Amino acid sequence: MMNDTNKIVNTVETAPALTEIFKFQPPGGVAEYHVTVRVADTGLAFTEQAEAVLSTLYGLLDGELKGAVSVFVRCFLSDAANQADPLQALLPDAVGFPLSIVEQAPLNGTKIALWAYLQEGVQSRVLPGGLFEARHGAYRHLWSAGAYNRAANSEYQTRLLLNDYVMQLMEQGCRLADHCVRTWFFVQNVDVNYGGVVKARNEVFVTQNLTERTHYIASTGIGGRHADPKVLVQMDAYAVDGLRPGQMGYLYARTHLNPTYEYGVSFERGAYVDYGDRRQVFISGTASINNKGEILHPRDVRRQTERMWENVETLLAEAGCSYGDVGQMIVYLRDAADYDVVKAMYDARFPHVPKVFVHAAVCRPGWLVEMECMAVKAQKNDQFAPF
Repeated sequence: MMNDTNKIVNTVETAPALTEIFKFQPPGGVAEYHVTVRVADTGLAFTEQAEAVLSTLYGLLDGELKGAVSVFVRCFLSDAANQADPLQALLPDAVGFPLSIVEQAPLNGTKIALWAYLQEGVQSRVLPGGLFEARHGAYRHLWSAGAYNRAANSEYQTRLLLNDYVMQLMEQGCRLADHCVRTWFFVQNVDVNYGGVVKARNEVFVTQNLTERTHYIASTGIGGRHADPKVLVQMDAYAVDGLRPGQMGYLYARTHLNPTYEYGVSFERGAYVDYGDRRQVFISGTASINNKGEILHPRDVRRQTERMWENVETLLAEAGCSYGDVGQMIVYLRDAADYDVVKAMYDARFPHVPKVFVHAAVCRPGWLVEMECMAVKAQKNDQFAPF
């Protein structure tokens, strides 16, 4: 299916895998893809499901998407303690892409789902400090996946994660405030441990000149587990080297959402990066909230989903985009029993957008559903180099 001259979305079902593909390519420009893969047969053993998912991804790279490079891959597992090692054993010693593994059970009842972000025409490598670099043109895209430590509590773990990441960026001539576009924090028992994440992030950000008077970073903070129960927080991150002043902007949608610092947290509702040939948009984890910071429609997942969609739509509009520009969605549900209802709503409104539904507690108990997404839109901007 094609939704405009530059974007193609496609759903392919080859037993036992179901694959959704989004492609964006402006004339003469670098192609980028979002791919989601899941299995339909819940009766398969984990190793069989993982083999099906991975072989589908590698098959695409060898076939339909030949020439594309995986610049970021996330695997969602139903039981990381028993599945992370077998998954790693199926991968080559040199994986060749940044791999994030998190326990957030796929809600279709299977044991694994995958989201991959791919680009064509890039030169990729693992940097000495551990970041993954995808380079093309004037830019270096720097990805970090699955960072963790075993400090005493969630506050200390988050502080170490961020301080280590700041040092990794510095080694590449980058700064957190100027180059980091997006972060993800996966928090074991988020109802208990998220407070430590918030405290550490707030305090580290002040040292990096990230304040309510400057800006923060687009982010998702959500329930998720590592295979090791001592790991309370793990982090993924994305930064871009080569950006010029004015190339990155932030989204607020203040008719619908309040600034996050008003309730003590420090992230942006969304961010965008302008290139010479496209605008990329990163929508943070977004839920059913109003511009006073209040949860709307408590205990009603249908109405929370509708308000969440409205909030995301307003953020996209502020970036000059719409849902037609969205390349992927990740949907988090606190209660797995809400899956059938919410999936039916998404299937009716967004039947062709690659998406993954996972079981994950949102950072405030009253939020039943949260979503994040990435969008891209063609534009011509002579101030900046093409992507």
